[in-house]
Amino acid sequence: MKTSEFFGKFKSGYLWGNLLAMAVVVVLLIVGVKYALDVYTHHGESLTVPSVKHKKYKDAERILDDLGLVVVVSDTGYVKTLPPDVVLEQSIEAGEKVKSGRIIYLTVNALKTPTITLPDIIDNSSLREAMAKLTAMGFKLAMPQFVPGEKDWVYGVLVGGKSVVTGAKISVEDSLVIQVGNGMRDASDSVNYIDPIYPEEEDAIDEFEIMDDVTPADKPEATATEKKTTTTTTTTE
Repeated sequence: MKTSEFFGKFKSGYLWGNLLAMAVVVVLLIVGVKYALDVYTHHGESLTVPSVKHKKYKDAERILDDLGLVVVVSDTGYVKTLPPDVVLEQSIEAGEKVKSGRIIYLTVNALKTPTITLPDIIDNSSLREAMAKLTAMGFKLAMPQFVPGEKDWVYGVLVGGKSVVTGAKISVEDSLVIQVGNGMRDASDSVNYIDPIYPEEEDAIDEFEIMDDVTPADKPEATATEKKTTTTTTTTE
């Protein structure tokens, strides 16, 4: 191909038409992608997160939903002084700027008092071990009740004056009374004490019992001297 023919093709309207069309397509693609990203990411939008703490969950959900925010309950808590089903915490603090569609996680007050399962401490641990375990689990402890038994050994647990067993569900508001041994025997327990008998004393007791068993018929007859003395005494009288 001659040089003049090569440069002559650049003067062709067909070539320039194709190049222009390609440029237009590229520009449209760039603009379209940018617009789509702006729509998807809500570019330029900003919403002020309101405070929904201590509001009923339904009210909080309606307020946030009206702003285009997504509400998700992530956890429940328990505050005795607040009504049940109110919002305790929100994941994004009030006043922060967010885009629509942002997820707000809420912590809601429990509808009823939470319970805790009583661990295996009855007749299985000392007072110190039981108190440490129960306190770590969130139980409330009252003064222990001392009962006859091995010192500092846990014999039972009372809730509201009633005995409970391992695995029982106990309200976090209830106080536990641990029944623990005081190191003393029960006053009703009877103990029979027997003095020890030593070998010498045992022989003496056996000899004494043998002598008591001898009857008058078993005694030996009187000797001749004893008979004579008896006869003389009778004659004198």
